[in-house]
Amino acid sequence: ALQHTALWMFDQYDVIDKHTQSGLDLLDRYIKFVKERSEIEQNYAKQLRNLTKKYAKRGNREDQDCKFSNHASFQEILNELNDYAGQRELIAENLITGICVDLLKKLQDFKQERKTVREGGSECEREIGREGEKKKGRTDGKVWQKRYAKEWAEAEKASQQAEKAECEVYATKVDVEKAKQHAHARTHTAEECRNDYAAELQKYNKEQNNHYYTDIPQLLNKLQGMDERRIRSLADGYCKFSDIEKKVLPIISKCLEGISAAGTKVNEKQDSILVIEQHKSGFEPPADVDFEDYSQGIKSATSESSLNPPKVRGLIWPFSKKHKQTPAEDYSHLPPEQRKKRLQTKIDDIHKDLQKAQDQSEALEKMKGVYEQNPQMGDPSSLEPRILEMTKDMGRLRGELAKYETWLSEALGGEESPFPVNNNTETSMSSRVTHDPDANIYAEFDEEFDEIESPIGQCTALYSFEGNSEGTVSIKEGELLSIMEEDKGDGWMRVLRASGDEGYIPSSYIIGAALYIFYLS
Repeated sequence: ALQHTALWMFDQYDVIDKHTQSGLDLLDRYIKFVKERSEIEQNYAKQLRNLTKKYAKRGNREDQDCKFSNHASFQEILNELNDYAGQRELIAENLITGICVDLLKKLQDFKQERKTVREGGSECEREIGREGEKKKGRTDGKVWQKRYAKEWAEAEKASQQAEKAECEVYATKVDVEKAKQHAHARTHTAEECRNDYAAELQKYNKEQNNHYYTDIPQLLNKLQGMDERRIRSLADGYCKFSDIEKKVLPIISKCLEGISAAGTKVNEKQDSILVIEQHKSGFEPPADVDFEDYSQGIKSATSESSLNPPKVRGLIWPFSKKHKQTPAEDYSHLPPEQRKKRLQTKIDDIHKDLQKAQDQSEALEKMKGVYEQNPQMGDPSSLEPRILEMTKDMGRLRGELAKYETWLSEALGGEESPFPVNNNTETSMSSRVTHDPDANIYAEFDEEFDEIESPIGQCTALYSFEGNSEGTVSIKEGELLSIMEEDKGDGWMRVLRASGDEGYIPSSYIIGAALYIFYLS
């Protein structure tokens, strides 16, 4: 079938040559197309990674926000999108390695094969092509044909002259014999020319048949085979263009399902509860101010400072701007509930660091023992500086642990601490009661007193206290204070200074709170 096809196209070699070149150009265009598609995928993946990096969490604030489901879901979406970008990068890489590299190599092979076939065709054309037929084959055949025709005409003429001489009466026998010999010689020469002409024509026909039935079909079959292999390679490249993306579709689908799952994990009620648990202060709003009936007479106070009118404070409004408080090491600038949480977190961190230091110290001691038993393994004295350093670190951590446990014990105000407390400071003489989780929110609200309140007792400051947070007041050690509101179990009480400043202080910072409280009738 291929040979018959080649016979049909023997005179269309130039068309076939152009067709094969057009096919190679298409293959080259497809390779460039896939490369550009790969670059688009690569740039898309890069932009997606930059996008996820831009909106990913960066600091402690974001770590804290990730406790909320809507923040955590957004981080999951960013992670899934980052994985999705990785799959786009994989597509870009497979397009290059799976299509472009393979087709580029085949393109070079096809070009070299076509060049070789064309060189063979040119050689055939030079031998028995259109120009060769004119200059070589057909010219030589006509020469032999003309020579044969001339010699045959001369032989015919000589034969006629011999017959005429034989019929003439006056012709001698010698003349007749001479004419016959001449006719015979001419006939012999014509026969030789005839044989030469036949042989030359046979040779030409053989070469022509070999050209059109052997050489040309072989060249055309080679071009056809090359072109069909090119088409098949291109078809495989078309299929790979789709298959490469199909292979990553399951993972891409999982990424998209992960994004959808992240959306379903959002729980608005739980987020609201977490906000409350994280930021509640443990205080209650201020109670109503009691009405003082001055028509019954002014009640006397036991201290001149108690006669001073309380300092009038404005109410705390939601979303109002507050002055930033200077953080204290014991977190006393925070409300009680938040202070306890921060102290507990700090204690947990110290316990982890201490455990880690103990494990490292034990490992160094074991290594030192091994070195002592096997001196060739190392010098035991080389570990002494590190062991001493770990001992100092553990001592420092134990000191910090005792300090924070003491502060936690004070913050709990009578509740049991989850860790043993090493109390190195003097405790107050005031009685302590069980801490109410719904304590008054003194640090969150400033109260406004429309009526003059009378003190319910007096006390002396055991320590100095810096009232940096809202609702608190600063006191000095040994200062005499008027008690305006007793400790309700949260470890705080409201006092009035002689200067007229009023606010809350820790109950453990004063002495005499229980002995000097009295009520006025």
